Amino acid sequence: ELSPKEYFSSLQAGRASLAYFSPKVSPGAQPFLEQIENSAEALQDYGISVVKVHCPKEDASRYCGKENALRKAYLFRGNVLIREFPTDALFDVNSIVANILFALLFNEVKYVETLADLQNIESTLKGKSNMVFTYVPATGTAEHRAVMEAAFVYGTVHQFVLTTEAMLLKDSGNDDVSSAKMLFCHCQLVTDLSEPCRRTPMEQTLTLLNIHRHLKLMGAPLVTEVAEDPEKVSTVHLQLGLPLVFILSQKETYEADRRTAEFVAWRLLGKAGVALLSRDLLDLNILLRSNVALKTPEEGVPIKYLVLEDTDEVITLVEDTNKIEQIQEEEEEEEEEEDIKESSNQDIQDDQVVEAVSRDKKRELPLEKIQVLTEENFSSALLETTRTVVLFYASWEAVSLAVLQSYTEVADHLKGTEGLLLSAVNCWDWPGVCRMENVTQFPTIKIYEKGERSVVYNGMWGTEQLTSFIMLSQVSCPLKLATIDEAERYLRGEFPSELSSYHHTSILGVFSTATSEAREAFEEAGNILSGHVTMGMYLEDDALALSHKYAVSPPAILLARSGGQSVEGIALAKEKTQEMVQMIRYELLDAFVKITVQNLPHYLQLRKPFLILFSDGGIDQMESEEMLKLAKGRAQQAFVACWLSLKKTPVGRGILKAYFATIPTLPVLIWVNLHAGGQVFKFPPEQSITEMNILSWLEKLKAGLEIPSSTLSEEDWKPPLPAYDFLQMMDTAEPSLHNSHQHGDTPSQSSPESLRGDSTIQEEPSQETKAEKVGSPGRDLRGTAPRLAAREKQGKRHSEL
Repeated sequence: ELSPKEYFSSLQAGRASLAYFSPKVSPGAQPFLEQIENSAEALQDYGISVVKVHCPKEDASRYCGKENALRKAYLFRGNVLIREFPTDALFDVNSIVANILFALLFNEVKYVETLADLQNIESTLKGKSNMVFTYVPATGTAEHRAVMEAAFVYGTVHQFVLTTEAMLLKDSGNDDVSSAKMLFCHCQLVTDLSEPCRRTPMEQTLTLLNIHRHLKLMGAPLVTEVAEDPEKVSTVHLQLGLPLVFILSQKETYEADRRTAEFVAWRLLGKAGVALLSRDLLDLNILLRSNVALKTPEEGVPIKYLVLEDTDEVITLVEDTNKIEQIQEEEEEEEEEEDIKESSNQDIQDDQVVEAVSRDKKRELPLEKIQVLTEENFSSALLETTRTVVLFYASWEAVSLAVLQSYTEVADHLKGTEGLLLSAVNCWDWPGVCRMENVTQFPTIKIYEKGERSVVYNGMWGTEQLTSFIMLSQVSCPLKLATIDEAERYLRGEFPSELSSYHHTSILGVFSTATSEAREAFEEAGNILSGHVTMGMYLEDDALALSHKYAVSPPAILLARSGGQSVEGIALAKEKTQEMVQMIRYELLDAFVKITVQNLPHYLQLRKPFLILFSDGGIDQMESEEMLKLAKGRAQQAFVACWLSLKKTPVGRGILKAYFATIPTLPVLIWVNLHAGGQVFKFPPEQSITEMNILSWLEKLKAGLEIPSSTLSEEDWKPPLPAYDFLQMMDTAEPSLHNSHQHGDTPSQSSPESLRGDSTIQEEPSQETKAEKVGSPGRDLRGTAPRLAAREKQGKRHSEL
């Protein structure tokens, strides 16, 4: 309480003060003086002093004149008058603090009345700063005070905008104008000036504490990357009493996981924090079967690890606390139901592959040596390594999962092989990649050579066959040899060195300069047989000397079996590529072979009759020698001589049952022509199996003097149902599951409605929806969880198949 002279002499430059000039204390001014006195402490926190100035009776100055008595208060900064306030506008502490700060912060807080003013401010802030837009029904309220106090702290960080116009709030999509509302506008992130600023509403009431909490959350990182035990993680969200959602990631799908985490973070902004947790840097077994974890702020509550299908479930998880227990109960019930179902159906499973995969469904495969490829890294991965092996598979399909087991064994065998990368693409997660690579069946293996065409594997899916194909495909086919020494080492199996440990038949083509047509056909045959055989080619000036050593003349082929212990020379009479391929394949086959599931397709491709000896174990040495002489004799080109052990290959019993009503006494020699008539002839059991007896019997067959024991049905073996285009069905039946990554496929995709011919009108998306799409393209959790365990919810989406 000062006199006018004392007051004006005490004013300091830059310091604000609120003065009320009173000539005398009157009953009418008493309520106002009580409120102004009560506000003094609050204003003092902001460096504003409150002064009551006693005006002498004789003082008729501007501030002590009779006309101003009891009706106005004055705000000064230093000795400069900032604003006059009618005392009826300063009716309580909230109105006093709100109006005083509003006047002092006129540069930090913009007041707008029209939509154009708001849009102009927003446009100037894009790419530079964020905006805090607040609607209050009236100034001088508690909410108005809370906003102004927050602006005093954060006004230099964010642009505060205030309005009392309900129309502006309705334009932001909020029809409830009965209470104050605050929107945080993320303008700093906007790069395209034509796009609106994304807005995050504050759902709590406007108190200083809630505004402070909301702005702290808006200033926190959108997604936190975590590489430590989640139990030890603490973020601003947990400190402010909000849950923290972990999206479990891995390096192969990092980009997709990051987009997914950002999308979830935008949806949960202000409600929960989102962290990207790298499972590659942690050794937590529980992470292997989960893709989302939830940590609550309560002390002592363990982290919940869950398997969720899409981001909507994550949002529901946070918004509905009861959802956690419900999801976990459903998972436990599903596991129990599947275990019961498996135990009851295990013995009657009609598909052996499905049965094996189902039996081993809880077995985790060691996938560390196999790189997971996605839309983001597929093309770059092919260019980083000399040769890239890619397994295209479907995580819900039994054969794919069985082959994946072989593939992991191959990866273990070939670990450390220089210039070779083993990778895999889950076509359920990344259909665009599989469509681009023309993969129409699962599984498919392709080997890509940097800058050259790919080779498709079409052999058996066993570990040994896959490993052999991958290793052989690394060597040029045919391999051009420069010296006779290299040619000799090649025939001995010592060259090239990377194949020296693999036992295989080496094929060496020897050509002179005059045999260009045969050489070209040999090279084309090598391209076709790449990965299946090793082929070398020698066409130097001394090729004649090499061919004479093995008693052949160019063009010729040298076959080195068993590491070069025996070399066989074959003159090349055929110069057409396909004929040469067939000839090479035939020469690689053994003369008297033991038929197995693995090699039967190679012999069936010859389309020749089978002379097959069925045995209950091994075969007698004398019988083996006689059959070998027969196979190598003059009739060897006419049929395939082979034998089958029912002990090693039990499927042979089923074959004999198809030939005869009852299984005959073993051993039994059968002649069957599967490709012409299907007649089955049984060698007379009273005769001994010798070359002469068999040849005599074959002459009778040729002359039509023998009666067949049975004739096989001419009915073709076909699939019971037509093939499905799985990729097409995945895109049309469940478009929402893959909408986030279609940009890598085709420019536009037909919706299921358009495929049905429905004529529907789509509504124009709202501004908020547009901003949401711009900010986060990743909506599903496709890349976050390894989909290699057998229990896959995705499989249920294909129950109609």
